[in-house]
Amino acid sequence: MQWRYLLYGFLGVVLGVGLAAWFTPGRAGSQAVTPAEKGTPMLEKIVKSEDEWRRLLPPAAYHILREKGTEPAFSSPLHNNHAKGVYYCAACDLDLFTSEAKFDSGTGWPSYWQPIDNHVATKPDNSFFMKRTEVLCARCGSHLGHVFNDGPPPTGLRYCMNGLALKFKAAGEEKGK
Repeated sequence: MQWRYLLYGFLGVVLGVGLAAWFTPGRAGSQAVTPAEKGTPMLEKIVKSEDEWRRLLPPAAYHILREKGTEPAFSSPLHNNHAKGVYYCAACDLDLFTSEAKFDSGTGWPSYWQPIDNHVATKPDNSFFMKRTEVLCARCGSHLGHVFNDGPPPTGLRYCMNGLALKFKAAGEEKGK
């Protein structure tokens, strides 16, 4: 009978250590990081009502950008885009990622190891009983996707973005065209 108490004690310690590590502030990806906290200048914010956003965006893009939706894996043409250029916010046209930072993560969504400095913000996302880090456009606050700590060097990060949250402009195209 004593083995059962030892087993329960061992499982309790393992569970306690695991939960403590999971909920410890400062754990990688657990804290909101915004450009202001990095001591860099803030972008001029774009603020619109949800009715304005609804009129400006196609329904599927609105669902992702403003209602934090997710597109099906492998459904975005940007997933297999290998052209040189820049990826912009589909809501406000802020440049977010370059093609040089794009990689194939095997997840079915466009993935990047680094955003353009100070053009994305992050915050904790505890929806669906998961602990993740949401990625937002730093200018309009639109939902882009999530960032995970399983990416390639040099950052070790994987910015897993919804293709409908992005617009791609090939190298040489002027911004705003």
